Amino acid sequence: MALTVEDLEDQSRFRQLLEIRYNELIPFIVDYLRRKSALTMFFWAVCFAFFLIALGVRLKLVYIFPHGRIMLHSLLGLVVFPLLSIPLHEGLHIIPFFLSGARNIRIGMDLKQYLFYVTAHRYVASPLQFRIIALIPFILISSAFLVFLYLAPGLWKWSISLFLFSHATMCAGDFALLNYYFLNRNKKIYTWDDADRKVAYFYEEIL
Repeated sequence: MALTVEDLEDQSRFRQLLEIRYNELIPFIVDYLRRKSALTMFFWAVCFAFFLIALGVRLKLVYIFPHGRIMLHSLLGLVVFPLLSIPLHEGLHIIPFFLSGARNIRIGMDLKQYLFYVTAHRYVASPLQFRIIALIPFILISSAFLVFLYLAPGLWKWSISLFLFSHATMCAGDFALLNYYFLNRNKKIYTWDDADRKVAYFYEEIL
C-alpha cells in the first residue's frame, strides 16, 4: 500500500532528513555533484565520453564541409535541440510518476536558476520509484540519440553528438539528487513535494 504524507509524519516510523526549497536547488545540486561517489564518477565519465565522441566527429568533418554549415549544426546541437528536448525530458519524468499512481503532476521552471522540473504534489515516492523517475529521461534520450548518431549522415552526426553531450549535462540535477540517495544508501528514503510551497521533503524510515 502506498504511503501518504500523513504516514511520514508519524515520528515513531519516520524521521525527516532534508528539506529543500526549489529556489535553493542550485547550491544543493552543485554540492552533491562535487561529492565523489561511483555515481558521480559515472555521470562525469559519460559526459566526458560524449564530449570525446563529439570531438571525434568534428575532427572528421573539418575538411569536408564549409565552416558556415558546421556552425549551423553547432547551433542545432548546442541550442536548438536542447531547448526542443526540454518538453520531452520533462514528459519522460511524468510517465513513471503517472504509472506509479501520482495524479496531481505539475511542470514548473525557475528561470533565475535555469531550471525546469516535474513534481507530483503531496505524492510520496519510494526509493525505487524516485530512482526510476530521475533516470528515465537520461537513459531513454541518450540511448535513442546514440542510435540516431550511428544512423545519421554527414553533419547531422555533429549536431547529434553535440546534443548528446548537452543533454547529459542537462541531467546534472537528476544525478545530484540520485547521489544524495546513493550516499545515504544505508537508509530507506521517501520523498514528497509540496508544489504549492515549492518545497521538497525527504524522510528516512526508522527500522
